[in-house]
Amino acid sequence: MDEPRWLNENEMAAWRGFVAATNLVARHLERQLKDDAGLSHTQYEILVQLSAAPDGSLRMTDLADRLITSKSGLTYQITQLEKAGLVGRRSCPSDVRGVFAEITEEGWRVLREAAPGHVAAVRAALIDVLTPEQLTGLADSLGTVSDRLRATDG
Repeated sequence: MDEPRWLNENEMAAWRGFVAATNLVARHLERQLKDDAGLSHTQYEILVQLSAAPDGSLRMTDLADRLITSKSGLTYQITQLEKAGLVGRRSCPSDVRGVFAEITEEGWRVLREAAPGHVAAVRAALIDVLTPEQLTGLADSLGTVSDRLRATDG
């Protein structure tokens, strides 16, 4: 068995910084959305994805892919949003196994009210902390990682 390629000091600092920052940003955004809108970050992202779809609806499998989550995890979140009246489900007319999730009028209202506070929290936690050059580097770097993982995990 080959010896592992251990991380050097610079690589370890990058890894630890990534882990700490992603966890802290996620916790900050989760708290802000719960306090201000009564939503989890995942629920907010579901509403965002549905609102961006041409008719406010997406097939559940497509939505799970966009959110990078499991179908079962998405089903749970959709059920919670459905109970709150923010999302509905409907059958796919061309495939009996297909189900669409669609944002309701109440979902649109909640999203419109939640968005300004969420954007402010994103800015405070990440965007405004970085210089424009750092932000560009972060976007490029994380884009490369995402592309690589999507291609290999695909």
